[in-house]
Amino acid sequence: MAIKTNEPNQLTTHKNPKSPLAEAYRTLRTNLGFTDMDKSTRSIMVTSTNPDEGKSTVIANLAVAMAQAGNKVIVVDCDLRKPTQHKIFGIDNYHGFTNTLIQKTDVEKIAYQGLVDNLTVLTSGPIPPNPSEVLASGSTRELFASLLGKYDYLLIDAPPVLAVADASILSVQVDGVILIVKAGVTRTDMVIKAKEQLQKANARLIGVVLNQVKREDDDYYYYYYSNETREKATFKL
Repeated sequence: MAIKTNEPNQLTTHKNPKSPLAEAYRTLRTNLGFTDMDKSTRSIMVTSTNPDEGKSTVIANLAVAMAQAGNKVIVVDCDLRKPTQHKIFGIDNYHGFTNTLIQKTDVEKIAYQGLVDNLTVLTSGPIPPNPSEVLASGSTRELFASLLGKYDYLLIDAPPVLAVADASILSVQVDGVILIVKAGVTRTDMVIKAKEQLQKANARLIGVVLNQVKREDDDYYYYYYSNETREKATFKL
C-alpha cells in the first residue's frame, strides 16, 4: 500500500456524494452498462483529444462511482508522459505500473487501497525513457489480463490521442474507449481526427463525454454520447 501524502483532490464522488456532479458520474456509470448488452466491457480506457481536457479527473470519479456500487475496481495510470492519478488521489508515485512490468513487483504490494471501499489505484511509477514500447509490450497485456482476473473493472488513464501514439497502442488492449472532449476548447476537426485515429487502431469507441459545458445558471454538465446505442443523456456537473 502506498503512503497517503495529502487530502484527495478533485474527487467529488467521494467528498460530496450527494452533489449533482456525483449524481452525473453515477448516471455515466449506469449508461456504460447499456453500451452493448452482447459484449463484455470490463476494461475501459479513458483518453482525450488533447492535454488538459479533464480525462484524469473523469476516470478517477467514475472509478469511485463504480466502487461505490459494490464493484471491485482498479485504476491504472498509464499516462507515462504526464501521470496525474497520484495527485488526484493524494498518494505517492514512487512505485507503480512501471515497477510491475520492469521489476515484476507485485501489484498488491504497491497499489493504494483504503480511500474508497472496493477501489484500488495503481499509479504510473517512474517514467521510462520509452513509454510507447513499454505500453506495447507483452508484459502490459499480461498484467491487464491478470488484473481482470482479480477485479470487476479495469480503468486505464491514457495520454491524449493526438499527442502521442500511446493511446492508440492501449486502445486495442481494452474492451472499450471513452473520449473526453472539453466544451468550448476542443476543435471539432481535432475530435474527428482523434476518432479516426482510434478507428484506424481498431479501437472500440463506446462513448464521448463533453466536459465542462458552461450554462447560464453557472452549473456544469457532462454530455455523454454512446456510439453503439445512439442514446444521449445530459449529466449535471
